[in-house]
Amino acid sequence: MKHTLDIVPLKSWIDTGDKPLIIAGPCSAETEEQLVSTAHLLANTGKVNVLRAGIWKPRTRPGEFEGIGSVGLEWLRRAKAETGLLTATEVATAKHVEEALAAGIDILWVGARSTANPFTVQEIADALQSVDVPVFVKNPVNPDLSLWIGALERINRAGIKKLGAIHRGFSSFEKTAFRNEPMWDLAVQLKSACPELPIINDPSHICGNRELIPYIAQKAMDMDQQGLIVESHIDPSVAWTDAKQQVTPAALADLLDNLSVRHPESNNPVFDDKLAELRQQIDKLDDAILKQIGDRMKIAEKIGEYKRDNNVTILQVSRWDEILEKRVQLARALSLSEDFAAKYLELLHNESIRKQNEVMNVKPVAEA
Repeated sequence: MKHTLDIVPLKSWIDTGDKPLIIAGPCSAETEEQLVSTAHLLANTGKVNVLRAGIWKPRTRPGEFEGIGSVGLEWLRRAKAETGLLTATEVATAKHVEEALAAGIDILWVGARSTANPFTVQEIADALQSVDVPVFVKNPVNPDLSLWIGALERINRAGIKKLGAIHRGFSSFEKTAFRNEPMWDLAVQLKSACPELPIINDPSHICGNRELIPYIAQKAMDMDQQGLIVESHIDPSVAWTDAKQQVTPAALADLLDNLSVRHPESNNPVFDDKLAELRQQIDKLDDAILKQIGDRMKIAEKIGEYKRDNNVTILQVSRWDEILEKRVQLARALSLSEDFAAKYLELLHNESIRKQNEVMNVKPVAEA
């Protein structure tokens, strides 16, 4: 389902020179010297468009560092005056919005915890009424696309047309290499629902450690995301918050130098012709697959009728386990991921059960 947002293109409100938007800076503004020194180093790379810094920090437990507070806004103002970098910070209340705007902060973002709470988002949106300031909205902590879109719509309805999204990954019960699972499919779904919406990537929060940041940053470019927001500290080893996921300005410059930036379209007619040919092959295969699935469901209906007539339950766990084991083995042999195969089979299984449910309690024609 498409969602219409009244927004203007990213390039109309920030000049990146036809390159990805790069927002960088420390997780937290800790001291004036730390923030301003980091800003100078980032500006000297010539690769950063916006300086970011957390002024107010939502923490999981009381007693942890919750940000330097409003005084940090003045440090951001000084950093901008000395380096020319635009400035950005997170806001979570109406008061944050008012103070950030009064201090001349150029870009605001709504954090993941705030996005998850419609009341909080609406408070922020109300504070943004009649204000012309760019706003980014991070995805909610949990994988809920509706919450993400809803937050964007609330901000947009407040009159914010310079609007973008930040893909920072999602919380997961499974322990993986990432602090937050990328779940690229949700970012793709957001882009499909809101095609004109710029989406930038937050590899720092996805990774949780600096070693994986180049990998995720490249993946974001490959997925046609329009930029990066990266945590960068003059000395990450002594950072007050999220030390493991911050990089030095020099390391960030190296990362950006090695980034391959791709484009969604090509001006090469030979490429276009070949791509069209390959897509035509894909279309034929997709049509054939859907026809075969349709045939499969007709057989599932017959199985449902046969089970009904013989008083057998729809769900037979042993049969499902057998299908799953054999088909996953086949998928592995075909170089398909086990996760994809399992999800695909689960969708087929659920649709088969639905089809069988439709006929289970329908009396045969002879008995009607």
